[in-house]
Amino acid sequence: MTDQIVENQPKTPLSDTESMGGVAMPPLLLGTYSPKIDAKGRLALPAKFRSQLGEGMVMARGQERCIYLLPASEFRRIAMQIQRTSMGNKAARDYLRVFLSGAVDTAPDKQGRILVPQMLRDYAHLGNEIVVIGVGTRAEIWDAEAWNEYLAAQEQGYSDIADDVLPEWEW
Repeated sequence: MTDQIVENQPKTPLSDTESMGGVAMPPLLLGTYSPKIDAKGRLALPAKFRSQLGEGMVMARGQERCIYLLPASEFRRIAMQIQRTSMGNKAARDYLRVFLSGAVDTAPDKQGRILVPQMLRDYAHLGNEIVVIGVGTRAEIWDAEAWNEYLAAQEQGYSDIADDVLPEWEW
């Protein structure tokens, strides 16, 4: 047999184009970045995010007055999931109306910039100083001051809620 098992090889994280067991993996957006919004409302996406978000993206109103930035496929998945319950559930109908009415298709230009529409900038109270954070399958765009206030308010609770949010882990 010519196949050899090679042990102790460093494992690299799967990229957005790789898959596990034949199933395409969603993006894994991580980190905090501080780009600027220019006078025209454009921001340069972090290069790591551009490659994982792909060419087609959707911006939408997020929670806590941020803007969600999702790959188009992830946005469709979320919208479909909400729509499955929307006809008989008033809260789901209300959420879907607000979520979809504020959604905008976008694609980065040749310099990797995206235009944040005025409606969404107003919603998130964005000034020139912003923060873009990776939150797994989406990025969030925050006003820098609002993000810092949010983070400061959450830091104490971060440890306190771990038992409720995380499954039992062996550390």
